[in-house]
Amino acid sequence: MTDNSVFPDPTYKETVLAPLFEGVKNNYAGYMGEVNKAHLVMLVETEILSSEQGRDIAIALNEIDAENDISSLTYSGEYEDYFFLVEAELRKRLGDLGGALHTARSRNDMDHTLFKLALQSRAETLLGQIHQLANALINKATTEQDTLIVAYTHGQPAQPTTFGHYLAAVIEVLLRDADRLNAAIVGLDHCPMGAAAITTSGFPINRERVADLLGFAGPLVNSYGCIASVDYITGLYSAIKLVFLHLGRVVQDMAFWSAFEVGQLYVPNALVQISSIMPQKRNPVPIEHMRHLASVTVGRCDTIVNTMHNTPFTDMNDSEGEVQQAGYAAFESGGRVLELLAAFLPACQINSDRVAKTTDAACITITELADTLVRDEGLSFRQAHDVAALTAKSVIERNSSLAHGFSDFSIAFQTQTARTTTLTQTQFETAVSAQAFVSRRDRTGGPAPVALQSALTASLNQLTALGTQQHQRSERRANASVQLQQAFTTLTEH
Repeated sequence: MTDNSVFPDPTYKETVLAPLFEGVKNNYAGYMGEVNKAHLVMLVETEILSSEQGRDIAIALNEIDAENDISSLTYSGEYEDYFFLVEAELRKRLGDLGGALHTARSRNDMDHTLFKLALQSRAETLLGQIHQLANALINKATTEQDTLIVAYTHGQPAQPTTFGHYLAAVIEVLLRDADRLNAAIVGLDHCPMGAAAITTSGFPINRERVADLLGFAGPLVNSYGCIASVDYITGLYSAIKLVFLHLGRVVQDMAFWSAFEVGQLYVPNALVQISSIMPQKRNPVPIEHMRHLASVTVGRCDTIVNTMHNTPFTDMNDSEGEVQQAGYAAFESGGRVLELLAAFLPACQINSDRVAKTTDAACITITELADTLVRDEGLSFRQAHDVAALTAKSVIERNSSLAHGFSDFSIAFQTQTARTTTLTQTQFETAVSAQAFVSRRDRTGGPAPVALQSALTASLNQLTALGTQQHQRSERRANASVQLQQAFTTLTEH
């Protein structure tokens, strides 16, 4: 029995074809118009089509654009998808010539070109938001170069450093993530057009010309890979995932630092919410929103990457329409994190009184006392470590502060070395001060002013170079858009 049905099964229509059609309307129709123009220009320039044929098709494409409001279209099932709807409109106007536009191409190479174009704009926007965050953090770190904080390891007070030093570490990770995202964007910058279904075409097409007109750096070389390799998807979402995985750790620190028991970070009133029943509460809920949005973004990236797992190395719907559209939510939630964090961190302040109290109570400068004993008393580090440990233990047991622990130190030194220390009380107090601790750590990467400023300058230079690359891509694409429109308009004038 022959199946002569024209319209698709109603369930298939509603569950697959109609949603895909809506996705094309919302995300790809404009890009498809650009691809049609670029392909037509190339067909005429290579004389695969005559100038007269190119003129008629170009005029018809303009008429279709003028007469059809894409946003108002509803999927009827008459045509399989938006591509065939446009081709049908061409054939209504031009007869068989309407089908000539599809010479030497396939929906396969078209689709992956559309997907790359849609991802390019979103990824560049996200990279721009990262640039803004990094710039805000560099400015904040520069302002807070001398602001002392308590650095924690394993959830416990460890050593003093500065807020600027902490932020400089965050900046370096963010810039490495930006480099990974930039590399992934470069992976989007090669055009699949001309691969056709899988093996290019028997026509004398010019793939480089189409790539140029669409703003790509060049064609993606292997035609099989153009429609089979999905690493432009997995590479991009993997790079995005790492941005928010890493920022989520910083956000978690902000939650810890702002806790009442720690109190190191003060969140201004504009970024807190009150309790509906407990009048004393100051809830820094933006931290929670950044944390969950970062996690949601990571999950959305994993969804896309994991969908590619164990799929065949060929053309497949698993990497196309609905999967592509599902991934766009990662840009939305991720962008919110970047914008909120860029506003949040610069607005926050360090509670210096609480930092000073924790510094004293937890003896976090004791490492420098041990170093001083090695330098000034000639002890081995292990022996000096033992003296420092005994001093800290005594101070903490007395519920005192290290700054007032000279007598504890003197006893510990005598106990461990069987001699009297040559350090004066003033020298001891200097050795255990947080300011001296930081200023002595002036090696590359340390928190001392010169070392920290050098690191921040390097980060700013790296950020500037990254911005230059992005600007160059933006200019190339803008110029390509102008060239495409000029070349297409020329077709209609023949």
